[in-house]
Amino acid sequence: MKLFDYFRSSTSYRVRISLQLKGLAYEMAHINLLEGQQREESYKQHNPSGGVPTLVDGGATIAQSLAIIEYLEEKQPKPALIYGDAAQRALIRQLSHVIADDIHPLINLRVMNKLVKDFGASDAAKHDWYVTWVGAGLKAYETLLAKHNKGKPFSAGDTPSMADLCLIPQLYSARRFKMDLAAFPELCRIEKNCLALEAFQKAAPESHPNAPEGLEIIHGPQSPVLKAA
Repeated sequence: MKLFDYFRSSTSYRVRISLQLKGLAYEMAHINLLEGQQREESYKQHNPSGGVPTLVDGGATIAQSLAIIEYLEEKQPKPALIYGDAAQRALIRQLSHVIADDIHPLINLRVMNKLVKDFGASDAAKHDWYVTWVGAGLKAYETLLAKHNKGKPFSAGDTPSMADLCLIPQLYSARRFKMDLAAFPELCRIEKNCLALEAFQKAAPESHPNAPEGLEIIHGPQSPVLKAA
């Protein structure tokens, strides 16, 4: 099993958490997004969209992070990441799509580069764009937790779910861009619970073999989130 990824890609981070939680062996092929390797024809043969991650497993090639996570769920059902009755499974998918559909498409690298190249966005304007859309999505997620979570340690229950696999990388990104998360106490509580697990620590960007030296510590085993009161 081979995972084409980028160390700080939030979508790749989601899949690495899944692989770690399920204890599946895999090798990495690092695709440097900043150098444009995702646009090379040799890679686009695997993923015509030119994004990461892409998983190659024998004769199967799967792109799109949620499709990969669901593939792994069917391949290795335990521990389950989509669980419970029909309503709970739907909630897990709903929370996942709040991150994957409502937030991520508006703030990915291609969009942020487009804002600068074609619209002349300043750093301040880019930050305002980021905070606006990430804040709206996180507010929706926090509201859903207030209605459904009832104090459970993870987004959908007593164990991590696909929703947490989407949430944690998004919070990593928010912290990287110095976004104030004080308005989202439930998200931060769940983040801390997730980061206490070895699988999340091993999947973090800081733990990636291609992470550069001196990378700011946000997640991983030395995360300041774990030390927060």
